[in-house]
Amino acid sequence: MEKRNRGKKKAEPKVQEEFVVQDELRLNKYLAHAGVASRRKADELIAKGLIKVNGVVINEVGCKVKQDDKVEFEGKVVRPERKVYILLNKPKGYITTTDDEKDRKTVMDLVKNASVKLKLPYDLRLYPVGRLDRNTSGVLLITNDGDLSLKLTHPSNSMAKIYKAVLDKPLKQEHFDALIVGTTLEDGNAKIDELAFVDTTDGTTLGIEIHMGKNRIVRRLFEHYGYVVEKLDRMSFAGLTKKDLPRGKWRFLNEKEVMNLKHFKN
Repeated sequence: MEKRNRGKKKAEPKVQEEFVVQDELRLNKYLAHAGVASRRKADELIAKGLIKVNGVVINEVGCKVKQDDKVEFEGKVVRPERKVYILLNKPKGYITTTDDEKDRKTVMDLVKNASVKLKLPYDLRLYPVGRLDRNTSGVLLITNDGDLSLKLTHPSNSMAKIYKAVLDKPLKQEHFDALIVGTTLEDGNAKIDELAFVDTTDGTTLGIEIHMGKNRIVRRLFEHYGYVVEKLDRMSFAGLTKKDLPRGKWRFLNEKEVMNLKHFKN
């Protein structure tokens, strides 16, 4: 008798269970778990009097809250939620922000059904980690983990990023060497850590590894030497890659990937 191989049901993504306040919790940690901001940024919000607890403005950084306390930020009640980590293969034409005053498409439009997929009774307060400009595609992390976001974007950590760039004309050897040595831009010195030709036949397609997180840094470096970056795709960020993830699609990170991110070192 012929045996049929039945496809296995795809396992649901493993994410952290709902966060529960035990006894008392520092307000900044509560806000971090609610996806409002990192603990350090939450302290700034508290100090500015932007947080209310049970209807009272709180500006004491060390304040603690309980499970049944009502915490508000910007007039909305916030509460600790499970941490979610999403890997998006960003397409061109999307702004890397939570909203846009010009009503342009944002990366949040692509992941708006994350709460539904997890069958959560509330909408997640997600935000992108770092930025990719509108015409750059590739790896983008989206989460509500404020502490991890701060770690990955803080200048002292300088997370590794790998790009594939296509130039409007072949890169000259003198400019190749200069990019490795270092280039003085209007906001200081910048350098590419690793640079290689992906296709040596025409000299226009390159692989770039860089740790700096300055705005549009890859495009500006090539523009400094008279080149236009016609295509720019981020292949890797902090060890995450877009392997097997089609453009415009996203997935939840698994537990191992989240653990690697939290302990990632260049």
